Amino acid sequence: MTHDHDLVLRPTEAQTAAALAPPPGRTGGDLVVETLRGLGATTVFGLPGQHALAVFDAVRRSDLRLVGLRVENNAGFAADAYGRITGEAAPLLLSTGPGALTALPALQEAAAASSPVLAICSQVPVAGLGGGRKGYLHELKDQQASFRDVVKSVHVVRAASQIPSAIAAAWQSALTAPHGPVWVEIPEDVLRAETVLPQVTAVDATPPELPPRPELTALAAHWLTEAERPVIVAGGGVIRSDAAGKLRQLAERLDAPVVTTYGGKGAFPWTHPLSLQSWMEDRHVTDFLEDADVLLVVGSGLGELSSNYHTFAPRGRIVQIEADLGKLEANHPALGIHADARLALQALLETTGVRTDPGAARRVEETLREVGARLEAQDTSLERNLLAAVRAALPDRSPSFWDMTILGYWAWAGFDARRPNTMHSAQGAGGLGHAFPAALGAAVAEPGTPVLAVSGDGGAMYGLAELATAKQYGLDVTWLVVDDGGYGILREYMTDAYGEPTGTDLTGPDFTALAQSFGVPATRTTPETLTADLKHALKTPGPTLLHLPTHLRIFAPTHQ
Repeated sequence: MTHDHDLVLRPTEAQTAAALAPPPGRTGGDLVVETLRGLGATTVFGLPGQHALAVFDAVRRSDLRLVGLRVENNAGFAADAYGRITGEAAPLLLSTGPGALTALPALQEAAAASSPVLAICSQVPVAGLGGGRKGYLHELKDQQASFRDVVKSVHVVRAASQIPSAIAAAWQSALTAPHGPVWVEIPEDVLRAETVLPQVTAVDATPPELPPRPELTALAAHWLTEAERPVIVAGGGVIRSDAAGKLRQLAERLDAPVVTTYGGKGAFPWTHPLSLQSWMEDRHVTDFLEDADVLLVVGSGLGELSSNYHTFAPRGRIVQIEADLGKLEANHPALGIHADARLALQALLETTGVRTDPGAARRVEETLREVGARLEAQDTSLERNLLAAVRAALPDRSPSFWDMTILGYWAWAGFDARRPNTMHSAQGAGGLGHAFPAALGAAVAEPGTPVLAVSGDGGAMYGLAELATAKQYGLDVTWLVVDDGGYGILREYMTDAYGEPTGTDLTGPDFTALAQSFGVPATRTTPETLTADLKHALKTPGPTLLHLPTHLRIFAPTHQ
């Protein structure tokens, strides 16, 4: 039997001595920094604003590394990527009002991609709260309201003693499956005021595990073992829970083909005999999935892009493993298992029998042959050759980040992410400008590993200011800008739907000259020289830019 006194953490002599004699001059900002350090943070992203200066001053006096970007939204994208790569909560420091609101699209992407971002934002002084009529600079009527619909949880501080607990609760929320962005709000005067509170030394924010219920995995295991044509759909949850190895073991035990969603790229080996790869928008693959008598969906809600734009109509049973409770059976009736993908796959490995299906690999091969024939008929050799050129140049361990651009759409379906958690895009929320600032965050997370960002010329314009960031910190990021003089995807969409496009043709800069003005080496490349130019750029320390003027086409949709 556990008694309350058994749960009390008794201070050590050193902790008692430190508590009785805290360093002078500490503020609420110091409590923020001390709590982050106590939780294990080593790096923070953001840029200062008037109400948040006390936090940044505390960071200056600490051993936290500050990576300061030029635009709040780009700082959010960088923190998102840092969280994806490390699996740690990535602190993002924001200032009140306009600065905070500018980061909303990045936080939406983090929410859609289940990235653990810990946004800590200032607020007007306590006296100005509650009415939106006090006349404070940056004042909003209800700042929290702008974020509640975007982030996973909101944590509000109104006194210094609340800071450690609020940040710890937010940290735990961000790292509890499913991961996601969280929001902490602290008024300026609380951050600035001196505190007599002792230094924060022990912070426990261990996230709880989310195991599956055994009766559900027992039934799922029975269905899968007895199935005639089982198929597995592996989503981003497999990546976030580091479960790729268990997924492969289960697929091989069941002789079950695997298709990865765009968020699940790299969750299953691309060239494995059971790999259907990622052709989620191809009708041949959709037909294959519909023909399954048991479909195991792991870490995916079968949303728009994972269901061939909601044309997927399964005929067999579905087992859905999903950490996000709201996504269980959101699109299709299923045996819903609310669990972390890694724990659920482990439970299935312990309960499924061995199943042999010599014809599974042959059916996969035939389907991929049909996909290839369809692409050949559309004359898509330029686009596929560019993907091959990028793959040939990019080291297997290097992360790549793809913006919402035509080559990025191709990469969703056709790029071989040779290792888990190495290919990322903004396909969760679909906002522009993700790739380059996100790549900077990944370079911070993995110093010494070259990182690739791929943008169109339209999306690139969102992140040009971060060339200064890349240069300032010497980050090993190669930025490939594919330039077709506009918003190429929207140009295609509008032409198909309305006969001609509007607002999609853009006047752009000389990208190489612009990069060079920041002190960033830049080269104009061609489809024929791309592999060689990329290899050279990726081996060059610090940031580089490659400008590729070309017009690409997206593969024809096959929803029907």
